[in-house]
Amino acid sequence: MSANESFSIVFRHLKTILQPHAKSLTITVDEADAFSLDGPFSEKWQKPLFFGSVQIKKNYVSFYLMPVYMYPDLLKGISPELKKHMQGKSCFNFKRVEPELFKELAALTRHGAERFKNEA
Repeated sequence: MSANESFSIVFRHLKTILQPHAKSLTITVDEADAFSLDGPFSEKWQKPLFFGSVQIKKNYVSFYLMPVYMYPDLLKGISPELKKHMQGKSCFNFKRVEPELFKELAALTRHGAERFKNEA
């Protein structure tokens, strides 16, 4: 299996983590290699706030989750394994499907969505 095919599979798995949140957020990109969600208009920032996205890059698939940047305390207690996949303050990179880490990332995304809705 080529990296491109493998990344497409990883992308589909990570996209399923974000999709349930599309009900209360706005889909801004929905393509074969990118999926992105924004929150509602923020009075505080005078624009819609970016929530998260999944993007196929050259060497990995990136999962961006802005609530962990806005509320860094959400990262307390994440596993060292998931932490290893972090690049920067709100990005997680994957090259293959990792079911346990994806389950943990889904829980982190749910907690982030709750905070985002209540506090953003």
